Amino acid sequence: PGLELAGGFFHNGAALSTDFLEFRGVSKRFGAVRAVDGVSLGLRKGEFFSLLGPSGCGKTTMLRLAAGFEEPDAGRVLLDGRDITDLPPDKRKVNTIFQSYALFPHLTVRDNIAFGLTVAKRPKAEIRAEVDRMLELIRMADQAAKKPDQLSGGQKQRVAVARALVNRPDVLLLDEPLAALDLKLRQTMLMELDLIHDQVGITFLYVTHDQAEAMSLSDRIAVMEGGRVAQIGTPAEIYESPRTGFVAAFIGDTNFLEGRVVDRPERDYCRVAVEGWPLLVCFNDKDIPAGQPVTLSVRPEKVHISHDRPADKPLHNLLEAVVEDVIYLGANTKYWVRAGGVRVQVLRQHDRYFLDEKPIRWNDPCWIRWHADDGFMLDRVRGNGD
Repeated sequence: PGLELAGGFFHNGAALSTDFLEFRGVSKRFGAVRAVDGVSLGLRKGEFFSLLGPSGCGKTTMLRLAAGFEEPDAGRVLLDGRDITDLPPDKRKVNTIFQSYALFPHLTVRDNIAFGLTVAKRPKAEIRAEVDRMLELIRMADQAAKKPDQLSGGQKQRVAVARALVNRPDVLLLDEPLAALDLKLRQTMLMELDLIHDQVGITFLYVTHDQAEAMSLSDRIAVMEGGRVAQIGTPAEIYESPRTGFVAAFIGDTNFLEGRVVDRPERDYCRVAVEGWPLLVCFNDKDIPAGQPVTLSVRPEKVHISHDRPADKPLHNLLEAVVEDVIYLGANTKYWVRAGGVRVQVLRQHDRYFLDEKPIRWNDPCWIRWHADDGFMLDRVRGNGD
């Protein structure tokens, strides 16, 4: 038996990877642009893994390296322990779904799904059985005779998924597959993809710039920035404990507070000075010593707002502020308040809402507070963006 360490096993001094699809130090240039810069990461078998980031961060290039549409300038790509770096796309047990779906307009739904098996000259009875299975999976058996121009965007997307899965790939690659759909249809198709993944159980590598898509679908996410991986983790880890200012800002909204560590009155907590504010208390998970500059990130929904001063509580930060802007959003209200010269965003959830309650309005004095555990330190300093 080996000792499990950081996603792999060590046995007799040698590392034995538990990853199913691996990128080992891969790099790729396009002219002077380094699209992917020495990336190493691994996907587990059966995992729904997302590459998330803005345009130009390298996520689509990573997918194309896995598919075989691009060759790395350096590094290797492995699938189930086998080096596939030099294999052409048709020799890899991976299939790709593109944003455009790329369905054949002259073929029916049934024939589109059957295309790969037909080209492979599989027996007709096997093709018919496999296509029937896929039609049931995507709940489109009654649409089998239609052609793509007779389908909605969501139906086309499901046919593209079925056509990719019918060949039983080891990995399904999805390149921004929902980008062309409207908001409500995207939300529906997110649930469809999640259900299909649960039913077929193969590894999904999903590329998107939409953090809501990645957060709702993924077992793990790799956030990419400038051709490199900024952070890998579960959706909760990425959101609740981002390592850098880029990750904190890209995944949802946050408040950045620039300050300096003053002292550490307790082992796990430190006090931080922010100009114009009383000393803040913060969980010091980065073990930053006294005297060092630090950037804190506090999510808007972690900040509580009230007309009246709340009771003092241990490990709570409490500040007096003035409301500068209010946006009512139905399920919640967004406030922008200014405390000691610093602008702070607050998100108040309407878990209970009373019409006769005195509302917090523009220019009102107010109090804001948050727990020390809800403010986290970042590895890299960044500006507030105010």
